[in-house]
Parts: sequence; C-alpha cells; structure tokens
Amino acid sequence: KLYFEPLTVEDVLSIYEKERPEGVIVQFGGQTPLNIARELAEAGVRILGTTPDTIDLAEDRDRFRKIMQNLGIPMPESGMASSCVEALAIAGRIGYPLMVRPSYVLGGRGMEVVHDAAMLERYVNAAVELSPERPILIDKFLDNAIEAEADAIADGRDAFVPAVMEHIELAGIHSGDSACVIPPISLAPKHIDTIREYTRRIATELGVVGLMNMQYAIFENTVYVLEANPRASRTVPVVSKVCGLSMARLATQVILGGSIADLGLKAPRITHFGVKESVFPFNMFPEVDPVLGPEMRSTGEVLGLSYSFGRAYFKAQEATQTLLPLEGTVLFTIADRDKTAAIEPARRFRELGFRIMATEGTHTFFQEKGIDAVPVSKLGVGRPNLVDAIKSGQIHLLVNTPSGRKGSADSSDIRRAAIKHKVPYITTTAAAIAAAKGIAARRESDPKVRSLQQYHADIR
Repeated sequence: KLYFEPLTVEDVLSIYEKERPEGVIVQFGGQTPLNIARELAEAGVRILGTTPDTIDLAEDRDRFRKIMQNLGIPMPESGMASSCVEALAIAGRIGYPLMVRPSYVLGGRGMEVVHDAAMLERYVNAAVELSPERPILIDKFLDNAIEAEADAIADGRDAFVPAVMEHIELAGIHSGDSACVIPPISLAPKHIDTIREYTRRIATELGVVGLMNMQYAIFENTVYVLEANPRASRTVPVVSKVCGLSMARLATQVILGGSIADLGLKAPRITHFGVKESVFPFNMFPEVDPVLGPEMRSTGEVLGLSYSFGRAYFKAQEATQTLLPLEGTVLFTIADRDKTAAIEPARRFRELGFRIMATEGTHTFFQEKGIDAVPVSKLGVGRPNLVDAIKSGQIHLLVNTPSGRKGSADSSDIRRAAIKHKVPYITTTAAAIAAAKGIAARRESDPKVRSLQQYHADIR
C-alpha cells in the first residue's frame, strides 16, 4: 500500500497502528525518517536494519571523529563554536580556508566556504540563534580536492561496495549538485582501493545493516573521510542502473536477515561509463544567481551512459536540456584563483577549433600562455561588452568561475544573461574540461541508441 502522509512521528505511528507490520525500515526515505527513528523506537516501533543508536552515532560528529581516530582513518580538522570568539580561535588552530555551517541542517543549507577572519566574523554575526545548543560546525576546507563517494550494502559483519563514484566538480560543490562518474576517470587505483577498504571498515565498525553512503575527499595524495550517512543516498538508483544490480532489493534482503556472504555479491567490472548530472531550476528564477556551492540547488538528476566518458558526459548534458555546442565561440571569464586551472580547457577548446573570447585579465593571462583569444570588455568598461556578445548570439558556451563570496555582482549578471539567452554555461574549470572531452567524443561519430540491457550484458 502507498500512503500519502507527512513523515511525522504521529502520522507514521497511526499507519503503524493500523497495519501492524513486523517492523519499519527508515533508511530509504532520505534524512527525514532517520530524524524520527529514535522517537518511533521509543514509541514501541521495531526499527529494521541499522539501529537508531548507529544512526545517532553517524550524526554525532564528535563520536564519529573518535571512531575514525581509533580506526586510523583521516578526517579534515574541525571544531564547533557557539560564539564569535570560539569560531576565531578554532580558525586560528585549523587555518583557512574553512567550511562553516549551522549544525543539523539539510541539503547544505547555510553552508559557506570562508577564506579569512573578516568573512568568518560576518558569517557568525549573521548566524541565527547561535548558542551552545545550536553551534556552528567548522571544518578545514580541502581546497581543490577531488571528491568521491561510495554506497555500500552492509549486514553488520561485512560490507559490499559495488562502485566508487568520482565527482567532476572539485570539493566545495554540494554532492547533490555535482556531476559524478562511475567508474572514476582520474582517481589512482590505490585511492579507489582505499575508499572501498575504509567504507567496509566503517560500515562494520558502526554496525550498519542495510545501506550506507560515504563521502570522501582526496587531498595531497591522502583520502579523507568527510561524512557517513547510514541510509540510502540519492546515488543508489544511479549505481543500480550503471552496475546492473538492484541495491534497494539487495539491501532489503539483508535488513530482513540475509548476509553478504549468502547473496554472493562481488564488485562488477563494467566497461561503460555512467555520468550523473544535476538538473537546476534557474530558468524559473531569473533573479537567483545560478552559481554552485555547498548549498544544494538542484531539483532533479539525469544519467548518461556510453562506452566513453566524453560521450556519456555529452549525453548527460543533453538530458538536462543543456546542449553543448559542437562549434562556435567559448567565452572565458575566470577568477584569479582559477586562471591556472583554466589553461587546460582553453587549450582543448582551441584544439577543437573553437574561437576563444576572454575578458581583460583572462585574455592577458591566456596570451602569456600562448593561447590565442579575442578580448571583450567587462561590464561597465565600455560597449559592446560581454553581455552584449551573449545577447547578440556571438557566444555559444560560457565558462565563468565566480570570484570572492558567491561571485561579484558582475559575475552574477553574466550568468543570468546566459540563462536568459539560453547559452550553456559552466562555473568550474573541471566541468569545462569534461565539456571539451564530451564535445570531442560527440564529434567523432553520431550517437547510437543502446538499451540498458545491452550495457548490463557486458558486465562481468
């Protein structure tokens, strides 16, 4: 039966009284069921799978950190502050940049990357209800780290990790907003093995029964654990489709008493690539700056499958209705801190025959690096400027990385102009490289349609 009721303790209990089930599985509905699991258990509901104690343990950052220390698994340095003085003291100990957020929020709400003391003070002063009961969480931000994640099915004694996913955008973009690829395209095999090993050890140590999602960052050749979610994550359907197995069904069998050994699970060897891309509603909200960050903005997801990463990425963009151009002009307007990282995508687009247009600072930098580009005026410097170029249809792709806190007003106007005039835009250099690879792969030959079953037939 399907009930359309709010996920509150009262509604769930009334259904429980009516149906009298053997128990309740709380790990398939995101974060909300986990938040009420303890109250349900106290009301006499039998929670199947991972216990409320384990759920609380994964949520309690101090307890979780102590377990990671005992296991010898690295985590970024962190602290909790309930005043401005405490926050500045923690920042002094950890060092900038920092990732700050209110405790107990969903979807990365209120999360921000802070680069100096002035930004931290501004964030703390703006924080609502800052108190010992509602502190802010402060983590060392691993700048330019590669993020990865793994979903696992665990039976309390062992865990099965079907795939490791690599995020295309670097650390600092919410995992729900970043594009992901299975199997990873740039992770060293030793890091993939480490992620699998850490995931198994953590699931076993916590006593997870059912599904678990782990978030990692690879920084300076070290794998760091960011967080553990003892539940199904939004990537479970993606992993299931790419790897040809039903994770929800397998997890349910384990929750009902099965074991990993009984199910005979082993990691699939896949010869294709699956790229998950997020869908954003920015065209519906013309006043919102369409820049990505730690706060989740996406409202849906798509999946592109192919036997090459580039083609899978191109398909995923097509499915989000962001059709990458096969020729034309790419406009680069890049923040100072991203200029070096912009060299590779600019060179790739030049090699593909695209015309490169760039604002003054970016243009000068490209010229120094031997990349041929056409200069264009910034906003307020003269006409025609780069927004005029977007409006007049001269630009076919925009690569714009925001500078400073959530990007300057100019940067925001450029992105909004791109949305208004239906010009595909990219806000990270990593995604620009992926786009160039996608365009190159698509230009090689026309796409072919393959069924999901054809991809699954090749899995060993």
